Amino acid sequence: MTRKEEIEARKLEIREEAKAAEEVEKIEELTAEAEALNQEEEQIKEDEKNEEEAKEVEEKSFLTKEINKEERKTMEKEMRNTKEYINAFAEFIKGNDKELRALVTTDGYPTGNSNTVEIPDMVYDIVKTAWERENLISRVRTLSVKGNLKVQFEVSGDAAAIHTEGNGAVSEEELILGVVTLLPQSIKKWISISDEAMDLRGEAFLEYIYDELTYRIAKKCADVLVAKIAALPQSLTANDDGIYDTVSANKITEAPEVGTIANAIANLSDETSDITVVMNKLTYGVFKQAQYNANYAADIFEGATVVFNNTLPAYGTATTGQVYAIVGDFNHGALANFPNGEDIELKYDDKTLMTSDLVRILGRRFVAIEPVADKSFCLVAKDGE
Repeated sequence: MTRKEEIEARKLEIREEAKAAEEVEKIEELTAEAEALNQEEEQIKEDEKNEEEAKEVEEKSFLTKEINKEERKTMEKEMRNTKEYINAFAEFIKGNDKELRALVTTDGYPTGNSNTVEIPDMVYDIVKTAWERENLISRVRTLSVKGNLKVQFEVSGDAAAIHTEGNGAVSEEELILGVVTLLPQSIKKWISISDEAMDLRGEAFLEYIYDELTYRIAKKCADVLVAKIAALPQSLTANDDGIYDTVSANKITEAPEVGTIANAIANLSDETSDITVVMNKLTYGVFKQAQYNANYAADIFEGATVVFNNTLPAYGTATTGQVYAIVGDFNHGALANFPNGEDIELKYDDKTLMTSDLVRILGRRFVAIEPVADKSFCLVAKDGE
């Protein structure tokens, strides 16, 4: 019961007691108590009114802050996409931040975080496009989580059961899980550019630099992932702590023939769906020749997308038992984490090669990339011929 309800209940009791009272002193005592309760009731009403007004002021203040916050975001977005900002950002990449610092502190522009330089949207689009242009790595899921990321995968688990009415309870699932840890590493690429290229301004300079460096870093990510998948064990073994810390892949040993890819697909887990075949371009030629030699219409790749990665050996040069093709679902089976976001960090050096009129620009991306789903890949290895 609230205090207001207690006061109302007591006032009703006072009325009844006053009706029954015969002594003047008792009536005066009850009257004084009633007046005190009335005053307390009025004070409660006043406090509630003040509280409600304060709440309204707070809500209006919050809305104003949110509106200002959105306006600020809009201003920042508009600013970083102006020609002036893009030109200043290009000069910042070259090592000259005066133009950019002057711009972001000009009246009418938001100052933002003095330790952070916002990239223009066109730079983000270049980075995104370069990532997507790498046909293999574009199929991999991406996250941006700070620090080391642990991802669970299913080693084994019981199937669901049908429960018939009246029968006993179904058994609890026996589920065994493993954990893959994604440890970020710096992937770097540097190029030397001429003084003439350095004279490029704004978008032309940024496109020239970011497009080349970003694509090369994306290509390296793909190469790293291919190497990790090709080295996956064919069976799981717990580490010293009793934890399964890497996924496994099935492996078949066959020549590039009609039916090879179908056999590899048959060795994938039920969860795989978007199948990609990765191989050296020279191996692709061997598969296609096998298809032509069959003398009938047959899709030797079984409708799967073929992506080239020449870090895998060509079938003709591979040794017996060496993996020359990977078949699997890269969207389900692999994961990339960018702890610092998906931007490329650039560093500028105009001293080392200055006598040759060249400037070094180094691109760096902090990323962890791993296969994370068991039996999402099948390794195709060279047979003994």
